[in-house]
Amino acid sequence: MTPSIAFKPHGEPVNFLSRTPVAFPAGRRQGRFMDGVEPHVATPITATILTKNSESLLADVLQALEWCDEIVVLDTGSTDRTLLIAAEFANVRCHLLDGPFPGFGRAHRRAVELARNDWILSVDSDEIVTPNLVTEIVALRLDARTVYTIPFQNFYHDRHITTCGWSPDRHERLFNRKATNFCSSEVHERVQTGTLKVAPLRHAIAHYSYRSTDDFLRKMSAYSRLFAEQHAGKKSASPAKAVVRSLWAFFKSYVLERGFLQGTAGLTISAYKSQVVFWKYLMLHEANGRTVR
Repeated sequence: MTPSIAFKPHGEPVNFLSRTPVAFPAGRRQGRFMDGVEPHVATPITATILTKNSESLLADVLQALEWCDEIVVLDTGSTDRTLLIAAEFANVRCHLLDGPFPGFGRAHRRAVELARNDWILSVDSDEIVTPNLVTEIVALRLDARTVYTIPFQNFYHDRHITTCGWSPDRHERLFNRKATNFCSSEVHERVQTGTLKVAPLRHAIAHYSYRSTDDFLRKMSAYSRLFAEQHAGKKSASPAKAVVRSLWAFFKSYVLERGFLQGTAGLTISAYKSQVVFWKYLMLHEANGRTVR
């Protein structure tokens, strides 16, 4: 059964906070473009972001998007300074999710609906658009029947990870909403391409998804639960399958995908991937049991 989704009215931003300067820590970027000149974007683009307790990187993420005509922030329940930080940026419009989280796919689709422009650049709250990517996007002659994929540079503890299946990594992130949108999956959501043309961009987004072991544990729980909700009654699972698949996931990441070459980081990431597989299949096994009662 598809859950009902309720959102607060979005005619005006939900936060009417004063625009006081952000107090950047030492070493943080103070300006987006070194020459002080922002790029001219021929086609207006809206960047969409889902947030929840995203204060650690949000200023950098939004600063890297100041060239966009608009940034839509859909907050899903922050209790930290996320909305205060978002209020510092003139092109940001904040909206609050009212009700239970509907899954990443539906939440992304809602953020896209809130945009005033048809061209969408979807960015997560731990992803920073690099200056070279901005230059590349600005130079594009955007085609509405094309979905543009962007390469990712994934970091753990601020170290670029090139093993464990984290590289190469590419996602569909720039698209026209009149032609497509995100799928409705609870987790591992993607922009639907169908019969559309897919064009790869050259320059990357820097992705700082896991900055500590605590990030691993928190996301493991969330992803496992959403996986179980998405596949309950549709996909088989058992404790034995959970064990076998988790062992394979570790071997694949640490050996076949050369995680061993990156020391402790490679071992930690491989163990995390193994644990995600174990718990998501165990939770799916439990969810399947509930559906047949």
